[in-house]
Amino acid sequence: MIADLVPDGVQAWEAYGDAGPEAAIVLFPAEQALVEGVVENRRLEFTTVRGCARRALARLGVAAEPLVPGELGAPRWPAGVVGSMTHCRGYRAAAVARAVHVAGLGIDAEPAEPLPAVVAARTVPDAERDWLEADFRAAADVPLDRLLFCAKEASYKAFSPWLGSRFGFNDFRVRLASDGTFQGAPPDGSGGFSGRWTARSGYLLAVVCLA
Repeated sequence: MIADLVPDGVQAWEAYGDAGPEAAIVLFPAEQALVEGVVENRRLEFTTVRGCARRALARLGVAAEPLVPGELGAPRWPAGVVGSMTHCRGYRAAAVARAVHVAGLGIDAEPAEPLPAVVAARTVPDAERDWLEADFRAAADVPLDRLLFCAKEASYKAFSPWLGSRFGFNDFRVRLASDGTFQGAPPDGSGGFSGRWTARSGYLLAVVCLA
């Protein structure tokens, strides 16, 4: 699924659940420390998505290193690499690229289900809800509030290394298109960007790659 969305120069790997070889990796001590005492499902999810990251890094020709959170919560990638990881119920994926080619990378996966009403009210502004209802509802049989959430999360992940902690998820504005693309604007006014999305196999996936 993710291979159809990432552009040339980006390497990606995905896993459906935690039964594959990606879950059999041995975590680095710094990674293991992050999941000491957590519930088993969380530990498996954490391990599998890092297994996906190691497969993607190997495709890029980069040796695996501990992927632990930095100051903003995103994982620190090996020197000269940008990347992003995502996981949701039953799906894990990672994407990486050389920093000389890609400035930022964000991916996000979500189950293809409507957002809980309280979450939708907090994350979908009235203006975005209006054009979703007017322009897009008949064009795609997907939960549009969740798809918008997914596209915004991918956008935030791509820009967060550049924007710092002053901005958050809700500061991004995204307009979806029924052809599997979306256009967005970052909160610092630095110009527009584009992304891609898909709805497949019960999941939504969005990718933002900044040249």
